Amino acid sequence: MAFVSLTDNLDLSTPAGRLMFQVIAAMGEFERELTRERVRAGLRHARAKGKSLGRPRVAADGRQVATLREAGFSWREVCTRTNLSKGTAQRAYRAQKSVPSLPKSHCGSISPSV
Repeated sequence: MAFVSLTDNLDLSTPAGRLMFQVIAAMGEFERELTRERVRAGLRHARAKGKSLGRPRVAADGRQVATLREAGFSWREVCTRTNLSKGTAQRAYRAQKSVPSLPKSHCGSISPSV
């Protein structure tokens, strides 16, 4: 059993039909590769001009998220109060937890050496 397209006059049961199908497929692949090259060239050009690509980062206050979580708020409540998505809030929380903090007795007691 072979594919026969009546509207495109393409019959894959014959050698000429299979050749034509392969030529059409090769042209499609060629066109796809040209498009990829153009897109990549455009991205390189935009980067060279200093354009910022991708979705912009949301500035999140990790201290505020950590404070709310430590106060017992759920992630949903934290997100509502901070107007952040859950993923952004959790990323800010993890980043805040990975930053070592000074003990409270040393905060503000650093004097300049004169």
